[in-house]
Amino acid sequence: MRVGGCQCGELRYEIAAEPVALYVCHCRECQKQSASAFGLSLRVPSSGLYVTHGSPRFWSRATDAGRSMKCAFCPTCGSRLWHQVEGATVVSVKAGSLDEPVDLASAIHIWVSRKIPGVTIPAGARRFEQQD
Repeated sequence: MRVGGCQCGELRYEIAAEPVALYVCHCRECQKQSASAFGLSLRVPSSGLYVTHGSPRFWSRATDAGRSMKCAFCPTCGSRLWHQVEGATVVSVKAGSLDEPVDLASAIHIWVSRKIPGVTIPAGARRFEQQD
């Protein structure tokens, strides 16, 4: 089981399912959302994500494929916690919100076509120019 939460501690969650994948996303949306070079997303079955304290707020945005992505965040501190594309059975938990750090050794790099100059992707890492 993995646990995590927002920066201020008002919102907590647990993941009671095995992850499907760990992504390092280099898209512009993840760069803006994280205010960094990329976003880290741990994809898990939506049935395995449980809010244990607090109540998230949501907003939606369009994806490059024209679908709607629902984004969960803490109403107190604004930390983004997970995303879910409409109709999907998985959620993308923002891996930086987990209490224990993830191991990036087997992470899949997506939207490599949009990575910022100077970011080096490890040799041998699975990578996709866009999203898989």
